[in-house]
Amino acid sequence: MLPGMDSRSTILPSQPLVSVVILNYNGKRWLKPCLESLKRQTIVESMEVIVADNASTDGSDQLAADLLRSWPGAKFVQNGGNFGYCEGNNLAAREARGRFLFFLNNDTLMAPNCMEVLLRAMRDTGAGAGSPQILNYQDGMLQGYGRSGFDPLGYYLGQWDPLPGNRLFIAPGCAYCIRTDTFRKVGGFDPEFFMYVDETDLSWRVWISGEDIITVPEAKLFHWGGGATVQNNASASEQPISTTLFARFHGNRNSLLVFLKNAQHLLLLLALMHLACLAMEAIVLCLISGKCKEVGGTFMKSVTDLWRLRHHVLRERAKLASIRRRSDFWMLRFLHPLKLAQVETAAWILRAGLPRLRN
Repeated sequence: MLPGMDSRSTILPSQPLVSVVILNYNGKRWLKPCLESLKRQTIVESMEVIVADNASTDGSDQLAADLLRSWPGAKFVQNGGNFGYCEGNNLAAREARGRFLFFLNNDTLMAPNCMEVLLRAMRDTGAGAGSPQILNYQDGMLQGYGRSGFDPLGYYLGQWDPLPGNRLFIAPGCAYCIRTDTFRKVGGFDPEFFMYVDETDLSWRVWISGEDIITVPEAKLFHWGGGATVQNNASASEQPISTTLFARFHGNRNSLLVFLKNAQHLLLLLALMHLACLAMEAIVLCLISGKCKEVGGTFMKSVTDLWRLRHHVLRERAKLASIRRRSDFWMLRFLHPLKLAQVETAAWILRAGLPRLRN
Protein backbone atom coordinates (compact mmCIF):
# COMPACT_ATOMS: atom_id res chain seq x y z
CA MET A 1 0.00 0.00 0.00
CA LEU A 2 1.30 3.44 -0.92
CA PRO A 3 2.49 5.34 2.18
CA GLY A 4 -0.09 7.89 3.26
CA MET A 5 -3.06 6.04 1.74
CA ASP A 6 -5.90 5.94 4.26
CA SER A 7 -7.97 2.89 5.12
CA ARG A 8 -10.81 3.95 2.82
CA SER A 9 -8.39 3.51 -0.13
CA THR A 10 -7.16 0.08 0.88
CA ILE A 11 -6.50 -2.15 -2.11
CA LEU A 12 -7.44 -5.80 -2.00
CA PRO A 13 -4.30 -7.98 -1.66
CA SER A 14 -5.11 -9.57 -5.01
CA GLN A 15 -5.13 -6.19 -6.77
CA PRO A 16 -1.79 -4.48 -7.34
CA LEU A 17 -1.58 -0.72 -7.06
CA VAL A 18 0.05 -0.34 -10.46
CA SER A 19 0.61 -2.56 -13.47
CA VAL A 20 3.86 -1.72 -15.24
CA VAL A 21 3.56 -2.61 -18.92
CA ILE A 22 6.79 -2.95 -20.90
CA LEU A 23 6.41 -3.59 -24.61
CA ASN A 24 9.43 -5.34 -26.05
CA TYR A 25 10.58 -5.70 -29.62
CA ASN A 26 14.19 -6.80 -30.12
CA GLY A 27 15.18 -5.01 -26.92
CA LYS A 28 17.74 -7.49 -25.61
CA ARG A 29 20.20 -4.73 -24.76
CA TRP A 30 17.74 -2.92 -22.49
CA LEU A 31 15.59 -5.48 -20.69
CA LYS A 32 17.80 -6.58 -17.82
CA PRO A 33 18.80 -3.11 -16.54
CA CYS A 34 15.23 -1.87 -16.96
CA LEU A 35 13.77 -4.73 -14.94
CA GLU A 36 16.48 -4.43 -12.30
CA SER A 37 15.55 -0.79 -11.75
CA LEU A 38 11.93 -1.86 -11.27
CA LYS A 39 12.97 -4.40 -8.65
CA ARG A 40 14.63 -1.56 -6.72
CA GLN A 41 11.41 0.47 -6.51
CA THR A 42 10.35 1.34 -2.96
CA ILE A 43 6.84 0.00 -3.62
CA VAL A 44 7.85 -3.06 -5.61
CA GLU A 45 5.54 -5.22 -3.50
CA SER A 46 2.56 -3.21 -4.80
CA MET A 47 3.56 -3.54 -8.45
CA GLU A 48 2.55 -5.96 -11.17
CA VAL A 49 5.04 -6.16 -14.06
CA ILE A 50 3.99 -7.31 -17.52
CA VAL A 51 6.49 -7.66 -20.36
CA ALA A 52 4.66 -8.09 -23.65
CA ASP A 53 6.69 -9.17 -26.66
CA ASN A 54 5.89 -8.24 -30.27
CA ALA A 55 7.46 -11.38 -31.79
CA SER A 56 11.10 -10.40 -31.24
CA THR A 57 13.77 -12.13 -33.28
CA ASP A 58 16.86 -11.31 -31.16
CA GLY A 59 16.17 -13.71 -28.30
CA SER A 60 14.86 -10.95 -26.03
CA ASP A 61 11.53 -12.74 -25.69
CA GLN A 62 13.22 -15.75 -24.08
CA LEU A 63 15.39 -13.43 -21.97
CA ALA A 64 12.29 -11.63 -20.68
CA ALA A 65 10.58 -14.92 -19.82
CA ASP A 66 13.69 -16.07 -17.92
CA LEU A 67 14.09 -12.80 -16.02
CA LEU A 68 10.46 -12.83 -14.88
CA ARG A 69 10.17 -16.51 -14.05
CA SER A 70 11.04 -16.19 -10.33
CA TRP A 71 9.48 -12.75 -9.83
CA PRO A 72 6.16 -12.86 -7.95
CA GLY A 73 3.61 -10.59 -9.54
CA ALA A 74 5.38 -10.52 -12.90
CA LYS A 75 4.37 -12.18 -16.15
CA PHE A 76 5.57 -12.52 -19.72
CA VAL A 77 3.06 -12.25 -22.58
CA GLN A 78 3.86 -13.21 -26.16
CA ASN A 79 1.63 -11.14 -28.43
CA GLY A 80 2.34 -13.45 -31.36
CA GLY A 81 3.10 -10.75 -33.92
CA ASN A 82 4.42 -7.23 -34.32
CA PHE A 83 1.34 -5.17 -33.48
CA GLY A 84 3.26 -1.93 -33.03
CA TYR A 85 3.38 0.20 -29.92
CA CYS A 86 -0.36 0.84 -29.75
CA GLU A 87 -2.03 -2.54 -30.06
CA GLY A 88 0.94 -4.26 -28.42
CA ASN A 89 0.34 -2.19 -25.29
CA ASN A 90 -3.42 -2.61 -25.53
CA LEU A 91 -3.04 -6.40 -25.55
CA ALA A 92 -0.83 -6.27 -22.47
CA ALA A 93 -3.18 -3.85 -20.69
CA ARG A 94 -5.98 -6.40 -20.98
CA GLU A 95 -3.90 -8.66 -18.73
CA ALA A 96 -3.34 -5.90 -16.15
CA ARG A 97 -5.06 -5.83 -12.75
CA GLY A 98 -3.60 -2.63 -11.27
CA ARG A 99 -5.47 0.53 -10.34
CA PHE A 100 -2.92 2.41 -12.45
CA LEU A 101 -1.26 1.47 -15.72
CA PHE A 102 2.32 2.58 -16.29
CA PHE A 103 3.48 2.17 -19.89
CA LEU A 104 7.26 2.03 -19.77
CA ASN A 105 9.79 1.84 -22.59
CA ASN A 106 12.48 -0.76 -22.10
CA ASP A 107 15.31 1.76 -22.71
CA THR A 108 14.68 3.37 -19.32
CA LEU A 109 15.94 3.30 -15.74
CA MET A 110 13.98 4.58 -12.75
CA ALA A 111 15.22 6.18 -9.54
CA PRO A 112 14.25 3.88 -6.63
CA ASN A 113 11.45 6.15 -5.37
CA CYS A 114 10.21 7.19 -8.82
CA MET A 115 7.06 5.07 -8.85
CA GLU A 116 6.09 5.89 -5.28
CA VAL A 117 6.52 9.65 -5.74
CA LEU A 118 4.66 9.65 -9.07
CA LEU A 119 1.67 7.66 -7.81
CA ARG A 120 1.41 9.68 -4.60
CA ALA A 121 1.21 12.90 -6.62
CA MET A 122 -1.40 11.45 -8.94
CA ARG A 123 -3.45 10.25 -5.98
CA ASP A 124 -3.20 13.59 -4.18
CA THR A 125 -4.18 15.64 -7.24
CA GLY A 126 -6.74 13.22 -8.65
CA ALA A 127 -5.03 13.41 -12.06
CA GLY A 128 -6.12 10.96 -14.71
CA ALA A 129 -2.60 10.62 -16.14
CA GLY A 130 0.94 11.72 -15.35
CA SER A 131 4.62 11.18 -15.91
CA PRO A 132 7.95 11.64 -14.13
CA GLN A 133 10.74 14.03 -15.05
CA ILE A 134 12.65 12.52 -17.99
CA LEU A 135 16.45 12.66 -17.88
CA ASN A 136 18.99 11.44 -20.43
CA TYR A 137 20.04 7.84 -19.92
CA GLN A 138 23.53 8.75 -21.13
CA ASP A 139 24.46 11.80 -19.03
CA GLY A 140 21.58 12.55 -16.63
CA MET A 141 20.78 15.91 -18.23
CA LEU A 142 17.16 17.01 -18.54
CA GLN A 143 15.47 15.44 -21.55
CA GLY A 144 12.13 17.13 -20.93
CA TYR A 145 8.74 16.81 -19.31
CA GLY A 146 6.58 16.21 -22.38
CA ARG A 147 4.63 18.84 -24.30
CA SER A 148 3.14 22.04 -22.92
CA GLY A 149 0.73 22.80 -25.79
CA PHE A 150 0.52 23.47 -29.50
CA ASP A 151 1.37 26.37 -31.78
CA PRO A 152 -0.76 27.98 -34.57
CA LEU A 153 0.74 25.57 -37.12
CA GLY A 154 -0.28 22.41 -35.26
CA TYR A 155 3.14 21.53 -33.85
CA TYR A 156 3.67 20.67 -30.19
CA LEU A 157 5.93 22.68 -27.93
CA GLY A 158 8.44 21.03 -25.65
CA GLN A 159 8.08 21.54 -21.92
CA TRP A 160 11.32 22.33 -20.11
CA ASP A 161 9.87 23.78 -16.90
CA PRO A 162 6.85 22.65 -14.91
CA LEU A 163 3.73 24.72 -15.55
CA PRO A 164 1.53 26.02 -12.71
CA GLY A 165 0.09 23.04 -10.88
CA ASN A 166 2.58 20.83 -12.75
CA ARG A 167 0.07 20.65 -15.59
CA LEU A 168 1.21 18.80 -18.70
CA PHE A 169 -0.57 18.74 -22.06
CA ILE A 170 1.06 15.59 -23.47
CA ALA A 171 2.80 13.06 -21.25
CA PRO A 172 5.82 11.37 -22.87
CA GLY A 173 5.14 7.91 -24.23
CA CYS A 174 8.31 6.45 -22.71
CA ALA A 175 6.81 6.70 -19.21
CA TYR A 176 3.06 7.21 -19.40
CA CYS A 177 1.07 6.57 -16.22
CA ILE A 178 -2.71 6.58 -16.40
CA ARG A 179 -5.52 5.43 -14.15
CA THR A 180 -6.86 2.15 -15.48
CA ASP A 181 -10.46 3.39 -15.46
CA THR A 182 -9.41 6.49 -17.43
CA PHE A 183 -7.52 4.39 -19.99
CA ARG A 184 -10.57 2.23 -20.56
CA LYS A 185 -12.94 5.18 -20.63
CA VAL A 186 -11.05 6.93 -23.45
CA GLY A 187 -10.52 3.72 -25.42
CA GLY A 188 -6.83 3.02 -24.86
CA PHE A 189 -4.27 3.48 -27.62
CA ASP A 190 -5.61 3.70 -31.16
CA PRO A 191 -4.37 0.59 -33.02
CA GLU A 192 -4.52 2.43 -36.35
CA PHE A 193 -1.62 4.64 -35.25
CA PHE A 194 0.67 1.58 -34.96
CA MET A 195 3.42 3.79 -33.48
CA TYR A 196 4.46 7.46 -33.27
CA VAL A 197 2.27 10.33 -32.00
CA ASP A 198 0.22 7.77 -30.04
CA GLU A 199 0.78 9.47 -26.67
CA THR A 200 -0.39 12.74 -28.24
CA ASP A 201 -3.66 11.17 -29.33
CA LEU A 202 -4.18 9.53 -25.93
CA SER A 203 -3.43 12.76 -24.07
CA TRP A 204 -5.92 14.75 -26.15
CA ARG A 205 -8.62 12.25 -25.23
CA VAL A 206 -7.69 12.32 -21.54
CA TRP A 207 -8.08 16.11 -21.43
CA ILE A 208 -11.25 16.12 -23.53
CA SER A 209 -12.85 13.52 -21.25
CA GLY A 210 -12.52 15.90 -18.29
CA GLU A 211 -9.36 14.46 -16.71
CA ASP A 212 -6.05 16.24 -16.02
CA ILE A 213 -2.46 15.27 -16.81
CA ILE A 214 0.43 16.25 -14.55
CA THR A 215 4.19 15.99 -14.47
CA VAL A 216 5.99 15.12 -11.25
CA PRO A 217 9.51 16.63 -11.27
CA GLU A 218 10.45 14.89 -8.01
CA ALA A 219 10.04 11.49 -9.72
CA LYS A 220 13.14 10.79 -11.84
CA LEU A 221 13.38 8.49 -14.84
CA PHE A 222 16.28 8.05 -17.26
CA HIS A 223 15.48 7.45 -20.94
CA TRP A 224 17.80 6.71 -23.84
CA GLY A 225 15.38 7.60 -26.63
CA GLY A 226 14.80 5.52 -29.75
CA GLY A 227 16.01 2.41 -27.99
CA ALA A 228 14.02 0.16 -30.32
CA THR A 229 16.06 1.39 -33.29
CA VAL A 230 19.52 1.53 -31.66
CA GLN A 231 21.88 -1.30 -32.52
CA ASN A 232 22.63 -3.56 -29.57
CA ASN A 233 26.34 -2.79 -29.83
CA ALA A 234 25.96 1.01 -30.20
CA SER A 235 27.71 3.20 -27.65
CA ALA A 236 26.18 6.21 -25.94
CA SER A 237 27.81 8.57 -28.42
CA GLU A 238 26.58 6.67 -31.47
CA GLN A 239 23.18 8.30 -31.94
CA PRO A 240 23.09 9.61 -35.50
CA ILE A 241 20.56 12.32 -36.16
CA SER A 242 18.36 10.68 -38.73
CA THR A 243 14.86 9.91 -39.87
CA THR A 244 13.34 7.11 -41.89
CA LEU A 245 10.60 6.89 -44.50
CA PHE A 246 8.70 4.62 -42.07
CA ALA A 247 8.87 7.26 -39.34
CA ARG A 248 7.96 10.04 -41.78
CA PHE A 249 4.88 8.17 -42.97
CA HIS A 250 3.53 7.39 -39.50
CA GLY A 251 4.55 10.73 -38.01
CA ASN A 252 2.90 12.78 -40.77
CA ARG A 253 -0.25 10.72 -41.00
CA ASN A 254 -0.74 10.34 -37.26
CA SER A 255 -0.19 14.01 -36.46
CA LEU A 256 -3.00 14.89 -38.89
CA LEU A 257 -5.12 12.04 -37.54
CA VAL A 258 -4.94 13.50 -34.03
CA PHE A 259 -6.70 16.69 -35.13
CA LEU A 260 -9.22 14.92 -37.36
CA LYS A 261 -10.24 12.62 -34.50
CA ASN A 262 -10.11 14.92 -31.49
CA ALA A 263 -10.81 18.48 -32.63
CA GLN A 264 -14.46 19.40 -32.16
CA HIS A 265 -14.84 22.19 -34.74
CA LEU A 266 -12.59 25.25 -34.41
CA LEU A 267 -9.35 23.34 -33.95
CA LEU A 268 -9.95 21.38 -37.16
CA LEU A 269 -8.33 24.40 -38.82
CA LEU A 270 -5.05 23.22 -37.33
CA ALA A 271 -5.21 20.15 -39.56
CA LEU A 272 -5.09 22.38 -42.64
CA MET A 273 -2.25 24.50 -41.24
CA HIS A 274 -0.31 21.42 -40.28
CA LEU A 275 -0.83 19.79 -43.66
CA ALA A 276 0.71 22.81 -45.39
CA CYS A 277 3.70 22.72 -43.03
CA LEU A 278 4.26 19.01 -43.56
CA ALA A 279 4.34 19.63 -47.32
CA MET A 280 7.04 22.26 -46.80
CA GLU A 281 8.97 19.85 -44.57
CA ALA A 282 8.87 17.24 -47.33
CA ILE A 283 10.26 19.73 -49.85
CA VAL A 284 13.12 20.68 -47.53
CA LEU A 285 13.96 17.04 -46.76
CA CYS A 286 13.85 16.28 -50.48
CA LEU A 287 16.45 18.97 -51.13
CA ILE A 288 18.63 17.81 -48.22
CA SER A 289 18.53 14.10 -49.01
CA GLY A 290 18.26 14.19 -52.81
CA LYS A 291 15.66 11.40 -52.55
CA CYS A 292 12.72 13.39 -53.90
CA LYS A 293 10.80 10.40 -55.25
CA GLU A 294 10.94 8.53 -51.94
CA VAL A 295 10.22 11.57 -49.75
CA GLY A 296 7.43 12.88 -51.95
CA GLY A 297 5.85 9.46 -52.26
CA THR A 298 5.93 8.94 -48.51
CA PHE A 299 4.30 12.31 -47.89
CA MET A 300 1.52 11.63 -50.40
CA LYS A 301 0.95 8.17 -48.96
CA SER A 302 0.64 9.58 -45.43
CA VAL A 303 -2.03 12.04 -46.62
CA THR A 304 -3.99 9.69 -48.88
CA ASP A 305 -4.03 6.99 -46.20
CA LEU A 306 -6.30 9.27 -44.18
CA TRP A 307 -8.99 8.58 -46.78
CA ARG A 308 -8.70 4.88 -46.01
CA LEU A 309 -9.24 5.75 -42.35
CA ARG A 310 -12.23 8.04 -42.93
CA HIS A 311 -14.76 5.62 -41.42
CA HIS A 312 -12.46 4.99 -38.48
CA VAL A 313 -12.22 8.74 -37.88
CA LEU A 314 -16.02 9.11 -37.92
CA ARG A 315 -16.45 6.23 -35.48
CA GLU A 316 -13.84 7.64 -33.13
CA ARG A 317 -15.39 11.12 -33.26
CA ALA A 318 -18.77 9.61 -32.33
CA LYS A 319 -17.24 7.74 -29.39
CA LEU A 320 -15.46 10.86 -28.21
CA ALA A 321 -18.63 12.92 -28.43
CA SER A 322 -20.21 10.61 -25.85
CA ILE A 323 -17.46 11.29 -23.27
CA ARG A 324 -16.49 14.84 -24.25
CA ARG A 325 -16.48 17.20 -21.29
CA ARG A 326 -14.25 19.94 -22.75
CA SER A 327 -14.82 21.87 -25.95
CA ASP A 328 -12.34 23.26 -28.47
CA PHE A 329 -12.77 26.63 -26.80
CA TRP A 330 -11.64 25.13 -23.49
CA MET A 331 -8.69 23.44 -25.22
CA LEU A 332 -7.52 26.80 -26.56
CA ARG A 333 -5.74 27.31 -23.23
CA PHE A 334 -3.04 25.01 -24.65
CA LEU A 335 -2.55 27.18 -27.73
CA HIS A 336 0.63 29.28 -27.68
CA PRO A 337 -0.08 31.91 -30.37
CA LEU A 338 3.30 33.65 -30.13
CA LYS A 339 5.50 30.55 -30.18
CA LEU A 340 6.51 28.28 -33.05
CA ALA A 341 7.76 24.79 -32.32
CA GLN A 342 9.77 24.78 -35.54
CA VAL A 343 12.01 27.49 -34.08
CA GLU A 344 13.04 24.94 -31.45
CA THR A 345 13.62 22.37 -34.20
CA ALA A 346 15.73 24.81 -36.23
CA ALA A 347 17.87 25.61 -33.18
CA TRP A 348 18.37 21.90 -32.55
CA ILE A 349 19.46 21.33 -36.18
CA LEU A 350 21.93 24.23 -35.94
CA ARG A 351 23.51 22.55 -32.90
CA ALA A 352 23.40 18.95 -34.07
CA GLY A 353 23.54 19.19 -37.87
CA LEU A 354 21.18 18.22 -40.67
CA PRO A 355 19.33 14.91 -40.25
CA ARG A 356 20.08 11.96 -42.50
CA LEU A 357 17.37 10.00 -44.29
CA ARG A 358 17.69 6.25 -43.76
CA ASN A 359 15.64 3.53 -45.45
